[in-house]
Amino acid sequence: MRYSDLRHEIDQGTAASTIPAWAESVLRAVAAGAVRIPAVRHPLGFFCLPVERDGDLGVCLHVWSPQLSTSGSSTSLVHCHSWDLLSFVLYGRVSNVLGRISDGTVHRLFEVTGRGDEDAVTATDRLVDYRPERLERFGAGESYSLAAGLFHSTVIEGSGEAATVALGRMIRTGADLSLGPLDTPSHTQRRHVCGPAESARAAAVAAAGLAARYDTY
Repeated sequence: MRYSDLRHEIDQGTAASTIPAWAESVLRAVAAGAVRIPAVRHPLGFFCLPVERDGDLGVCLHVWSPQLSTSGSSTSLVHCHSWDLLSFVLYGRVSNVLGRISDGTVHRLFEVTGRGDEDAVTATDRLVDYRPERLERFGAGESYSLAAGLFHSTVIEGSGEAATVALGRMIRTGADLSLGPLDTPSHTQRRHVCGPAESARAAAVAAAGLAARYDTY
């Protein structure tokens, strides 16, 4: 399935009967080494398997697990995307804390720009306050959307095990932003691109989580 196919399944309400089987096939192939999709340790605490990138559209499998060694953010978990996100939860429970920023004194606003396997994290002159406003929880078989520019943080409840199919659509006028400490300077943060063994391990962990949820194999 491509972006348009996955989007159609979610929009039509048929995703729960089709997307897990598709994700299973992709994860199994990566875990077996039959398909090479280098996983990326994302600074926000998950593994990303980039399945498709077609212009402004992209499809990734996101995997959270205490079994995997992840990277940490150099600013904070509160951020917003330069792209619209639509996610389908394969297993686990995903919670999004949605909030709003305003001019203030507590946090510095950082602009994050991808440069290959590094992010340039640029400290801006803007200082802000952040107010959490709403908590949204989603379980297996459910989908959620996050519009570009919406500040939020994501928490994986319970065991910490979860996986989603993430569909992204770039918005040309937006920017990737993050909140951080006032005294943090501009810097670069490496996105660790995994080798075949670590990528296969991440895929195997997700395949096992999917199997436990749907008992498909």
